[in-house]
Amino acid sequence: MRASLLACSLLSLFSIPTLASPSDKVLESRDGRLVKRADDPVDPGTLSTTFNGVEVPPMKDLTPDNFEETIKDGYWFIKQFSPACPHCQKIAPTWQTLYEYYYTSDPLASSSSKPSDTKSLNSFHGFYNFHFASLNCQAYGDFCKKLDVKYFPQFSLYHNGEKVEEFTGKKSMEGLSEYVEDKLESIKPGSRPAKGVNLPKPGAKGVDTKAEPEVPAAKDKDPEAGAKAGEKHNEQVSAEDASSEKASTLKSKTKPKGGPANPQGISVPLTAESFQKLVTTTQDPWFIKFYAPWCHHCQALAPNWAQMAREMQNVLNIGEVNCDAEPRLCKDAHVSAFPTMYFFRGGERVEYNGLRGLGDLVNYAKKAVDVGLGVQDVDATSFKELEEKEEVIFLYFYDHATTSEDFEALERLTLSLIGHGRIVKTNSAALAERFKISTWPRLLVVRDGRANYYTPIAPKDMRDFRQILGWMRTVWLPIVPELTASNAREIMDGRYVVLGILSRGRSDEFLQSKRELKSAALEWMDKQVQLFQLERAELRDAKQLRIEEADDRNDQRALRAAKNMRITIREDDKKQVGFAWVDGDFWERWLRNTYGIDVANGERVIINDHDNRRYWDSSSSGSPILASRTSILETIPLVIANSPKLTPKSTVGTFESVFFSARSFIVNHPILFVLILIFSVVGATWLARARGRRAGRGGILGVTNGNNGFFHLDGKEGLLNGGSTGKFSQTLRRAAAQTAGAYRSPFAPKYTTPLNFHGVTVGAATKYAQIAATFGASAGVFALFFFGEVPRVRNDILRQLPFFDQYFDRTIAPEDNPF
Repeated sequence: MRASLLACSLLSLFSIPTLASPSDKVLESRDGRLVKRADDPVDPGTLSTTFNGVEVPPMKDLTPDNFEETIKDGYWFIKQFSPACPHCQKIAPTWQTLYEYYYTSDPLASSSSKPSDTKSLNSFHGFYNFHFASLNCQAYGDFCKKLDVKYFPQFSLYHNGEKVEEFTGKKSMEGLSEYVEDKLESIKPGSRPAKGVNLPKPGAKGVDTKAEPEVPAAKDKDPEAGAKAGEKHNEQVSAEDASSEKASTLKSKTKPKGGPANPQGISVPLTAESFQKLVTTTQDPWFIKFYAPWCHHCQALAPNWAQMAREMQNVLNIGEVNCDAEPRLCKDAHVSAFPTMYFFRGGERVEYNGLRGLGDLVNYAKKAVDVGLGVQDVDATSFKELEEKEEVIFLYFYDHATTSEDFEALERLTLSLIGHGRIVKTNSAALAERFKISTWPRLLVVRDGRANYYTPIAPKDMRDFRQILGWMRTVWLPIVPELTASNAREIMDGRYVVLGILSRGRSDEFLQSKRELKSAALEWMDKQVQLFQLERAELRDAKQLRIEEADDRNDQRALRAAKNMRITIREDDKKQVGFAWVDGDFWERWLRNTYGIDVANGERVIINDHDNRRYWDSSSSGSPILASRTSILETIPLVIANSPKLTPKSTVGTFESVFFSARSFIVNHPILFVLILIFSVVGATWLARARGRRAGRGGILGVTNGNNGFFHLDGKEGLLNGGSTGKFSQTLRRAAAQTAGAYRSPFAPKYTTPLNFHGVTVGAATKYAQIAATFGASAGVFALFFFGEVPRVRNDILRQLPFFDQYFDRTIAPEDNPF
């Protein structure tokens, strides 16, 4: 019974039509595996494709499990990407087509057919052992982080399981193919087509591999050597032979067309014509001296210049111009002194201002040679090696969007940096991470591991050669440079300088003192940065407080004013503190005469203020400043205060010291100086007017009230007789005329020499006497006023007047000057 019921239940179950209807998701069997039906979407990366009629298997997908095992043999060009990355999505068709093209390519130039078996030794993979693969960093993020993947997409080349380098070129079909071609050529020299390859478009299913490219590569490749290498590709080629052949190929490419520079090792005499032909219109570097045969400095330089030319044989062109024979050329070159030395390249020049010893000239010339190599590309490893050799390095970050105009502006900077620093460029993700670079292009300078950034980042600012060079001049000195004749003004001017006076003769103390100076400099810089940030934060807080206060009062005018406030504080608004050291043995006499210091008595430190010709050589305790960071950092704040807490010493005499002190006061307190100047002018004007008023109230010759005058002009008994022109006036005219005639007489030698008393000569006085005799008593009094500076002349006139003693309260001696 139970069996019959079970059979009925099963029969009714299978009879329900809805349960028996077919499903859209039915799986089908394919190659022994259950897969979805063909009409369902399938990931194209998991299926084979066809290119030029050849089936191409899916590109190898790497995972953390198979990564090391897969790439342990041969070359592997790997794309590390994220499916969500727009750049990765854009490059995906290019990457797939690049893989398909090379997978189906014929590595043997002599063969006319494609290999039938892709596993053959004559296939692309078998011939070069070069493979393509992809790594999904969205799925394996931790593993990609372990591989130091910094951005997407990132293309890396591995050889025998070890990372060789990252691809840094343009992420396009042409850029990727050019990189692959270079690697294939290095693996099998001479195996690649001489004119390059004809590339397909991204997403194409085929291309004519026999056709020549639209733009030939014009590379020096030997097809016959490639065919020969193809026949013997199973034989291992010596790595030394391959590297030497590649080096010789590069050397032949970079060799100048005109042969080596300075083949004879001489300084070439140049004329206007040869200068135009050899220097101006070429890109060849030249180091040229402008001189005059009669110049003693030029004569002293001549032996060192000739020896330097011999040292630079086959390295750098050396020339000289005789300005007596070629005055127009020297004028066009703006030569204003002899000798003048310029380094020329491609129509641009930079003046050499260093010492004129043989070693100095050769050292500069060797640095100038590096300019011809252009701005070199570096990665994290090579940059670290460069840091160990160079004190100042300018680093330019670029990416795929950096234009040729940006690179041209960068190349223009190299000439001005000769002798100051090294400039390199990079697109290394590791360096970008180290220096926190988030925008490209970007420029910074690295000094002792410390970075200073060129803050403008707009395209026009990054291409402004003069603006960038102006910034470079402020940072191209090392943290603690050596003071020399060529950089002394650059180091000393406009700042306080902590100057270590050291001796190379005591090597241990010398190295220790330099370390202490550098440590003090770095600590001081860190402290100043913190103070600057704190001060700027306080100003911003004050601005925000004004905004909030105006907002609370609903004062729109105050709110706008607060929002328009700009924080314009800059680090260089205050007088900066620099650090340097000087060779106390070489500059012994200058140091002894200027600062009274002899390095033989021990190494010392001074803080110098060259602008005001003063310095400090002792700390707050009165002891000398030692070459230690503690002593230096304790003394600096006491010196740079607005009113220095320590008494300075002067490097000049008393008179010059007063002058520089006054100049320092004017520079440091301009507003106070203007106020003092205004009050001084106003006070002097008021005093002059007050004296004028007192003279007016008292008359020209004396006061009019009381008996303390000398004689009276008004009233009945006055000299002018109440303003009349009577007998007294006639007498005055006659006396003045006689006196004037007497003083004009050639027989009066005592008065023949022109004398000048406050601008009035005796000759002028006689003319006023003539005026008095002609125009009356008033003019006579006017003459007496001017004769006041010539006592004997004045008194001789007065003594000729009648009743002379009656009108004077006392006797006037001839030498007196009552006025």
